[in-house]
Amino acid sequence: MPPFVNVAAYAPPGVGVLAVGIVTEVFGPRGEGSPAFDFALCTDRPGPVPTDSGGSLGVTSGLDRLASADLLIALPGADFRTPPAPAVLDALRAAHERGALVAAHCVGAFALAAAGLLDHRRATTHWRFAELLAGRHPAVTVEPGALYIDEGRVITGAGAAAGFDMCLHLLRREYGAAAANVVARDMVLPSHRDGGQAQYLSAPVPEDCQDERLAEVLAWAREHLHEPLPVAELARRALMSKRSFARRFTAATGTTPHAWLRNLRLSSAEELLETTDLPVEEIAHRVGYGSAAVLREQFVRRRGVPPRSYRRSFTSTPERPRGEPAAPARERP
Repeated sequence: MPPFVNVAAYAPPGVGVLAVGIVTEVFGPRGEGSPAFDFALCTDRPGPVPTDSGGSLGVTSGLDRLASADLLIALPGADFRTPPAPAVLDALRAAHERGALVAAHCVGAFALAAAGLLDHRRATTHWRFAELLAGRHPAVTVEPGALYIDEGRVITGAGAAAGFDMCLHLLRREYGAAAANVVARDMVLPSHRDGGQAQYLSAPVPEDCQDERLAEVLAWAREHLHEPLPVAELARRALMSKRSFARRFTAATGTTPHAWLRNLRLSSAEELLETTDLPVEEIAHRVGYGSAAVLREQFVRRRGVPPRSYRRSFTSTPERPRGEPAAPARERP
């Protein structure tokens, strides 16, 4: 199945302004180097759609736009406790039946549940309304702690800004880490974060981090990812004790130095798998793992597939036989 191109987001009455901004930012027109999508907002009847901010949003596409979408996203609305109109539910079911990806984040998951698309599947929503979703739809296995849940052709995301996590996950899944990283960097966001709804960002801090000393150490760590990088060494470079460094690091990034480094190593490995023909053993050493076996163990645990399977999914470059000299990294055309 080729990556999705045609993306439609359903905006219900009382649609969340943040949700509209998220999908528009990710799937709307972008600069060179980003995936190009045919994106549109749609609603029951084209025209002004009230938003949760008290204003209105002009939407020019109706439900017929959903019929051609490769990816259909049900956005959250203020009236989510009331099931959508039958025509909306029919459009969601029809999209799923013809093989489209169907997604929702925050309380948009209630629309998918009302359409029966979450029955006998795991799903998530905003933690505040997880109990309500589970009570109304007992056939759905609600996991309130997840940032997003991927059930193949049905994907749900948690509340508020977790919509970015879900959308970037879809980009990573269908287009690869390099494409997701381009979009994430443009939005000054991590392309992937570990943990659940109660956890802060588990990824590199922004480049404009106000803690200048910490920012310099993290920049140095990125340049020396091939080295062991024990916390004691990072703390020494920051002119702090290990305890002070760990405390300040967590305050700035919301995660531990170990988790930050692990995520950075895996993200770097993904890009090298996609954009170079380096052997997995060489990639492991470049991102700071002692062997391909260690990289594989971490990759399977955190990404769900072995490195070689990931490479086959996102690049046609064959892996060189073991023992040949490493080629320099090259950009994908």
